[in-house]
Amino acid sequence: MKCFIGLGNPGGQYEDTRHNIGFMAVDHFAKKWNIGPFQKKCKGLLAEGHVNGQKVYLLKPLTYMNLSGESLRALMDFYKIDIADVVVLYDDLDTEYGKIRLRYKGSAGGHNGIKSIIGHTGTQEFNRMRIGISRPQPGRQVVDYVLQSFSKEEFKQMEPILDKLSDAMEYSLANDFERTMAKFNA
Repeated sequence: MKCFIGLGNPGGQYEDTRHNIGFMAVDHFAKKWNIGPFQKKCKGLLAEGHVNGQKVYLLKPLTYMNLSGESLRALMDFYKIDIADVVVLYDDLDTEYGKIRLRYKGSAGGHNGIKSIIGHTGTQEFNRMRIGISRPQPGRQVVDYVLQSFSKEEFKQMEPILDKLSDAMEYSLANDFERTMAKFNA
């Protein structure tokens, strides 16, 4: 059993923003594997399904980015999920747009959603799929940048990025995370 938690912000005004690429990745995986529907549960939108015979939970917190850990903690407590069975998908400013970086531990690196998860789980050791959104041009505020929609050019490149993430998610179901990192880190 695995739980994939995509980080983002609820609401139409945030739907296509850089900060919501975690939601996009989870939605793409759900569509590929016909998992759903998403229902309000555990302070988020939760879907359950099976992929290649393995139980999968998909979670999109409704707590807004900065409180993402509340939703994950509620899910872990309700379903008795161990942190080792969780994979967090989220945007990463320090990774080039379109690249994905997998890690199994580390600090929050300034990401408030990850900071919340560390606070609510009590550990920095959990599996992560960081999705590159690149840094804004000098002089642009990071907050404005992450809450802005992707450019038309970025949207044109989105499908293969989400496909690669789905492949990494699927691969992680049958392989340990270290092997998944070796295969999918660029």
